[in-house]
Amino acid sequence: QVQLEESGGGLVQAGGSLRLSCKASERAFSRYGMGWFRQVPGKDREFVAATWSSGVTTYADSVKGRFTISTDNTKNTMYLLMNGLKSEDTAAYYCAVPSAAWSKHRYDYRYWGQGTQVTVSS
Repeated sequence: QVQLEESGGGLVQAGGSLRLSCKASERAFSRYGMGWFRQVPGKDREFVAATWSSGVTTYADSVKGRFTISTDNTKNTMYLLMNGLKSEDTAAYYCAVPSAAWSKHRYDYRYWGQGTQVTVSS
């Protein structure tokens, strides 16, 4: 059983930065990779970014060029550095472990953290 714990969320002004962390209970991203999703109330959980075991990273168009996903295998931790934050980035952010490679679909992700709230004030 994989356990994931996000941290690093908070309140930030538009244009600011935050770094989210996702600590895994074991080396969860050794097989396929890991990903970040976000969700606002009343909307579906949407893909943000993923890092794959090959080293390739994938981003949603809405965050490309502003967000950077990375991992530290020695710490079993994944990060999401978010620069140039916008009010539309306000959401609960979740890290997740996929059961299939290269997927951006939430239903292909098996394990989830509890989420961390990011609020961007304009």
